[in-house]
Amino acid sequence: MIRRPPRSTLSSSSAASDVYKRQVYRKSGAVQSFEELLRNLFDPLFQVSRDPSSNPALHWMLQQVTGFDSVDDESKMEVPITQSMPTAEKWTAPDNPSYTYYLYYMHVNILSLNELRKAQGLNIFTFRPHCGEAGDYCHNVSGFMLGHHINHGITLRRCPGIQYLFYLAQVGVAMSPTSNNTLFLPYTKNPFPMYFRQGLNVSLSTDDPVQFHHTREPLMEEYNMVGQFYKLSSVDQCELARNSVLQSSFEHNVKQHWLGDKYHKGVNEITKTNVPPTRIEFRRDTLRDELHLITTLETEI
Repeated sequence: MIRRPPRSTLSSSSAASDVYKRQVYRKSGAVQSFEELLRNLFDPLFQVSRDPSSNPALHWMLQQVTGFDSVDDESKMEVPITQSMPTAEKWTAPDNPSYTYYLYYMHVNILSLNELRKAQGLNIFTFRPHCGEAGDYCHNVSGFMLGHHINHGITLRRCPGIQYLFYLAQVGVAMSPTSNNTLFLPYTKNPFPMYFRQGLNVSLSTDDPVQFHHTREPLMEEYNMVGQFYKLSSVDQCELARNSVLQSSFEHNVKQHWLGDKYHKGVNEITKTNVPPTRIEFRRDTLRDELHLITTLETEI
């Protein structure tokens, strides 16, 4: 993933974006429009995807990249979405576009880039934005529609309908309770244990480990802290680890090594995952019943 610098270098109220802090660039005159900002990011990626020899160093780096994140302070006031919003080349105002506007243009450019790279036989990228860490609830809708998975998702607790969509579609939600505890939401109010019990496709991740963790193994530290605070069993933690591998962009053969040869067919190898078949069957049966209920209601209506 392309990630931002450690948040320890920033104020806790202004989490900077990975590749854009548009208001800074616009006010300094570095860019004149939102389209120019997008071109600065994506033009080199399209060029090296068409001709890898044009920039061997960038070509090599992209082979190590699995996806894009999109990070900013979601709690800031933003321009409301309207039908008359200007397109990227016409967005020359000093104000930042809205969260959804950013996500849409990131999504379509990554989608186009992936089509080109697939045609060239190169690796492709996922889009996993920071979403639902704070701010407007509609961010979760945007993440659901435009991202492969999302990071955080703690505001889903206030949007039952959208949360239910995430469950039905099993969209991955990588959660970071330790980071949330410092910046937005204490452990006691974090919806992570509720999401997990309900069967959402959640995993644990680290967010700014340089700032929030104290060991050389921040992910192990996250599992340990969250496991103790929410009293997770060993089965719970193994299921979370399995979800993490499924959500990841590891190559097929790497996932087979960790989850078993038939993981992509929904087969759980307990000798690989340490997750009992009864847990997997319970999750699968519950989801199937919910989908059947939705189908039945749709037919009746």
